Amino acid sequence: MKSIFLWAICSLLICGGCASKSYEVYDSGIKTQTDSLAIQIEFISPSIVRIKKYPKDRSFEKNSLSVIKEAEKVSVEVEDLENGVALKTAGLRLEFDTIAKAISFFKPDGSLLLRESTASFKPFVDNGEDTFTVGQSWNLEADEPIYGLGILQNGKMSQRNQRVEMVQNNTWDFSTFFQSPKGYGVFWDNYSPTTFNDANNETSFTSQVGDGIDYYVMAGENADEVIAEMRDLTGQVPMFPLWTYGFWQSRERYKSQEETVGVVQKHRELGVPLDGIIQDWQYWGDNYHWNAMDFGNPAFPEPQKFVNDVHDLNAHLIISIWSSFGPETPQFKELKEKNMLMDFQTWPQSGKETWPPDMNFPSGVQVYDAYDPEARDIYWNYLSKNLFSLGIDGWWMDSTEPDHLEIQDKDYNNETYLGSFRKVRNAYPLETVGGVYKHQREESSDKRVFILTRSGFAGQQRYGANVWSGDLGSSWESLRNQIPAGLNFTLTGNPNFNTDIGGFFAGAYNKSWSDGTASKNPLFQELYVRWLQYGAFTPMMRSHGTDLKREIYYFGEKGEAIYDAIQNAIELRYSLLPYIYSISSEVTHNQGSFMRALVMDFPQDKKTWDLNDEYMFGDAILVAPVLEAQYTPEKVMKVDEETGWNKGKERGEEGWPVVDFTETKSTPVYLPEGSSWYDFWTNESFEGGQEITKETTINTIPLYVKAGSILSKGPDVQYAEEKSWDNLEIRVYEGANGSFSLYEDEFDNYNYENGAYSTISFTWDDAVKTLKIADRKGEFDGMLQDRKFTVVKIGKDGAVSDAQTVAYSGAAIEVTF
Repeated sequence: MKSIFLWAICSLLICGGCASKSYEVYDSGIKTQTDSLAIQIEFISPSIVRIKKYPKDRSFEKNSLSVIKEAEKVSVEVEDLENGVALKTAGLRLEFDTIAKAISFFKPDGSLLLRESTASFKPFVDNGEDTFTVGQSWNLEADEPIYGLGILQNGKMSQRNQRVEMVQNNTWDFSTFFQSPKGYGVFWDNYSPTTFNDANNETSFTSQVGDGIDYYVMAGENADEVIAEMRDLTGQVPMFPLWTYGFWQSRERYKSQEETVGVVQKHRELGVPLDGIIQDWQYWGDNYHWNAMDFGNPAFPEPQKFVNDVHDLNAHLIISIWSSFGPETPQFKELKEKNMLMDFQTWPQSGKETWPPDMNFPSGVQVYDAYDPEARDIYWNYLSKNLFSLGIDGWWMDSTEPDHLEIQDKDYNNETYLGSFRKVRNAYPLETVGGVYKHQREESSDKRVFILTRSGFAGQQRYGANVWSGDLGSSWESLRNQIPAGLNFTLTGNPNFNTDIGGFFAGAYNKSWSDGTASKNPLFQELYVRWLQYGAFTPMMRSHGTDLKREIYYFGEKGEAIYDAIQNAIELRYSLLPYIYSISSEVTHNQGSFMRALVMDFPQDKKTWDLNDEYMFGDAILVAPVLEAQYTPEKVMKVDEETGWNKGKERGEEGWPVVDFTETKSTPVYLPEGSSWYDFWTNESFEGGQEITKETTINTIPLYVKAGSILSKGPDVQYAEEKSWDNLEIRVYEGANGSFSLYEDEFDNYNYENGAYSTISFTWDDAVKTLKIADRKGEFDGMLQDRKFTVVKIGKDGAVSDAQTVAYSGAAIEVTF
């Protein structure tokens, strides 16, 4: 928003430099300058400030792709300093030093948040246009951790002492944002290839293309407040349907509609819960018809019946769509005619489905210009006509980074609607995902938009998208990396993260790369179970990958350790759906987060600052996944090797060594200081601030409940909406006061945006051992008018009280123990 000039130019005498400087004061900040740069400081809100720098002889106007917030009218105090000027609001204080030519950022109480170091402008020619490579560095405290940057596969929680080349790719998704436990965040608003570098206490972003420097600093008392500021700036998170929080099964790939429907049928026969099935690529036919968005493959002869069959089994179907098109598709031809395709190597490169690609038969597939609103219209028109009209429930938007293979610098010279591809490279997923979200919202409000996608950028949380961490290799190291990857992504403001459970490429665990035998290999079985247990405590629990069939029935039979562990993990997820859906409402209505780095809730405990293997799931549950092999070696060995663990081991029918998965093992768990904790499984209590040893089996993921928590547990179901929540179990963990708000709505439309939802608040008073259930607030069609709650108290001695079942009709009641 262009500032409005209010006051006269004020002069400052800078004695140190014996020079006269001036600044213009506006309603929301000031404009000043150095010898070479114009600098604008504009408050967007009392706690968010925008900094713009650009050469004095040039103008710099930009419509942000990420930022959607209109600047508020902010009360700003401006004060002359001996060597500069200070600006103060209710949430921030800034000082611009005209000698150092740098800005310092403070809390209103005067405590320093961070200080600028140097700004850099280097001439750069971008596809024939004179511009700059721009950079800004800041000075941080030596022991200060920082978090964010996106989904990084480096296994680190704090991103200090890192150099990260930020160009969207398959397994690394970037948002140019970081935050600190000191209570601030920095958003670098640039979309070109960017380098983040932290070394020698100097932290910087440097972007290949920029007409100016443009960044935001936001302040809050804690990580939640900083996340709330980032969402205020770049967009709030809409609610997903309840069914998206159930279990999802997928594979690369189901090759017919009968096979896809058959997976759902088998789950129903076995009594293993399932809410979603995903149809991966090639339902359209061949690579020349890539992403045609219709069922050109003869193995899918009755598309409407396909969708109806899934729905008749009380499941939901999402389907693969891409950001590129084959040359024989009508989309390609229409986009080509309008010059809305980009010319660089993308997946698939060959028209043949062989590996490596046979370049004697190039596929001709090209990525479309998602920056162009007309191109986004064309994309949706085909998607709506061919697939949305069938009642498909959501979109698996694959390759939204997009795939860019055999990269050459000239590829970035492709002209898009917004200029060179180089200029806007990293915002591609934001634009293509946003196009589908906005079009579906315009077409219908009866079904919430749900998008599963492989890439994300700052602001994408506003588009109903859950970002997965790409096509990972199946390994224990990959599993370990997912915990800090998801937590850092959450700390950028985007709460919706998931992974391919088991890792995508599992061929190393097969006898031969693609024979599918890994499901019987104990090495993969152990990894898969531990990954699945972790996946139960992410925003989307989704099994997917290539090289083997991952459905539960390929791992064994009921009564066998691995099969039972898989089923139990899925059932645990379903038992927590009322809790998870209530977290979802906190995310949407109160800027909450699903996966919470321990530093978010326990910043006073410095042991949490760089802890990369545990997290909170919501406010109540501490999750400590088993991240190291306990029953098998981590190194993948083939069955014919006669060394190491295979030597002398009994062999099963498949030739794999026999492993006793019933043995008890153990794993260390750190319990943060500032609370006492309860073992979710045994109810044993522990004081925080210590590392304990937890006994585990293949069936157990270490879970601990914070004292004062109130957990709601749902009924046994085969899909999320099978049974009403008319008699939820409410578990109260004594030792501290606590609260919980049970949220309910119509589960799959946007009526909640108009107030069609209800909340029931539970408050535990630990001193008098009383649970207060408040008056119900709100209402919606189909709401339960009368229900029961079965309340139990977990005591510090591990004792579980006798259950008290109370009738509830919307009026406040109390339960005392």
